[in-house]
Amino acid sequence: MFFRLTSFELGLLLFGVVVGTTCLGLLLGRRVRHHSETLREPLAAMHTALLGLVGLVLAFGLALAVGRYETRRAALVDESNTIGTTYLRAQTLAEPVRTPSLDTLRRYTDNSILLADAVPGSDAMDEAVSAGEELQRRLWGLAGESLDDAPEDSAPRLYVESLNQMIDQRTVRTATLSNRVPGAVLVLEIVGAALALAMLATYLALVGRGVYSVILAAILVSMLLLVTFDLDRPTRGFIEVPDTALRDLRQEMEQPPAARAPTPAPP
Repeated sequence: MFFRLTSFELGLLLFGVVVGTTCLGLLLGRRVRHHSETLREPLAAMHTALLGLVGLVLAFGLALAVGRYETRRAALVDESNTIGTTYLRAQTLAEPVRTPSLDTLRRYTDNSILLADAVPGSDAMDEAVSAGEELQRRLWGLAGESLDDAPEDSAPRLYVESLNQMIDQRTVRTATLSNRVPGAVLVLEIVGAALALAMLATYLALVGRGVYSVILAAILVSMLLLVTFDLDRPTRGFIEVPDTALRDLRQEMEQPPAARAPTPAPP
């Protein structure tokens, strides 16, 4: 649900719920101020306990979001490394497999960059995944031809090994893009923070002090929630997973291959 919203809509929702509920708590506290003697102690105990619980939930949600963000970054770098290794080993293949393999690997790198910019679950991501699978089949077919032409050479075997790792890493990376913080945890964070701050605002309005500080706290909590949600939106939020490693690799592929094609053995 939250992932479909734009960053502006998400921020408006979070600030509206948390800050709005806090303001309602302030109004409620002022309306029942004449009951302050009977309500002060119960509210103090309840908001203290609830704030501690909400603090744990917010920390737990932020840790989940940061962990998934770091996993996505690591998966992108790992895929870039496996593509680079495969590209280097493809240079040691003999013709006529070498040139089409290198060209296909360049296209595969372009596809990986498109995947980095696609919104998970969108049509663009589905198209990028399908195109990547087609390129994988093309590369695997060329690798099979290389093994058939030179079954005893080490270069095709090393190439097939790195190609297999590259294909596996794409599966890992695609899975990390769809692995988000459970919606129940996010809902619990919003509801818990709103209720805790509303109860705190009610108590402070009841005793007649700290009104502006609770508004500031509500804004800070809303910003923390926005950062937590934004970390879990790899291509839609303000905090994106950088694709610098893939783009640098693609630029390196524009240079002439470092290794020349093997010289065919004389008959």
